[in-house]
Amino acid sequence: MSEKKIFKSQSPFALERGGELAELEVAYHTYGELNSDKSNVVWVFHALTANSECMDWWEGLFTSHSAINPKKHFIVCANILGSPYGTSSPLTINSTTGKPYFTDFPLITIRDMVEAHKLLRDHLDIERIAIGLGGSMGGFQTYEWAVQEPNTFEKIILIGTAPKESPWRISIHATQRLAIEADPTWRDHKVDAGSAGVATSRAIGMLSYRNHDIFGKTQSDDNEKLDDFNADSYIRYQGQKLVKRNFQGYVLWNLTKALDSHNVGRGRGGIEEAFKNLKSQVLQIAITTDLLFPIEEQRTFKDWIPNMRYEEVDSFYGHDGFLTETEKLNSIIEDFIS
Repeated sequence: MSEKKIFKSQSPFALERGGELAELEVAYHTYGELNSDKSNVVWVFHALTANSECMDWWEGLFTSHSAINPKKHFIVCANILGSPYGTSSPLTINSTTGKPYFTDFPLITIRDMVEAHKLLRDHLDIERIAIGLGGSMGGFQTYEWAVQEPNTFEKIILIGTAPKESPWRISIHATQRLAIEADPTWRDHKVDAGSAGVATSRAIGMLSYRNHDIFGKTQSDDNEKLDDFNADSYIRYQGQKLVKRNFQGYVLWNLTKALDSHNVGRGRGGIEEAFKNLKSQVLQIAITTDLLFPIEEQRTFKDWIPNMRYEEVDSFYGHDGFLTETEKLNSIIEDFIS
């Protein structure tokens, strides 16, 4: 297995909203070997609360029998800017003060995340990327980079994602931030600041990651119960689980603001105009039961993108189907890249 590596840039890192970081660190993992002509690179973009260990949280997509695997490909996954797992974030030491940034860490955008990826790409001496792959927030980054640099990716694969954040998802994020803001400790300069708010925020998120049917099947109770319902304990457990993974209040608050900023059409004449820049072959996969990225929204993009192949995957798991339906996804991906 690959060990986490850290790329450090000593140059100031300018941010889209204004301001800069005095320096930048990017945590990343690589799997497999780069071939002689550097034509086997797969760049994996992770979602909101994941990290650069994609062989762990997306293991079923990169087995020895999968279309993408380290026997054939050089797989790169970088921890996103603002995340607490090694890349510069509110928990990183500010070289100017010698203390963690905490709430002094500036607001960031998806485009800032892509700029950090591009610096890592240059550090790894990679010019062309055979496949860019991202689900959910990972797809936001994939879309943005492919539009910015049309000649970088030969193929991009997007799962349960979109080229622009929607009012529906922004409303969910705003609700999550309200939960964080209701925790009076969320702006404290401590590693556990806002933990109660994070737990509630995650619980809210779970309602959009899954759906009515899966909760009905997996969290049902004895008909005689009056209290202590399975669904109650499950949702509390999921909230605490994220707290234990060191997701501090301001970290999560900041990342949801970055989600809201996503729009590949911003400053480019709108989404359809931006898509005219795409030169990559595009595979967009929608999850039919996805509440976060509804199927009706997904279907609107297939006529906007040149060279697009659009597929739908039936799943019991809602939005989380992009993580769980790896057998179905593998079949579609194998056909696309072959």
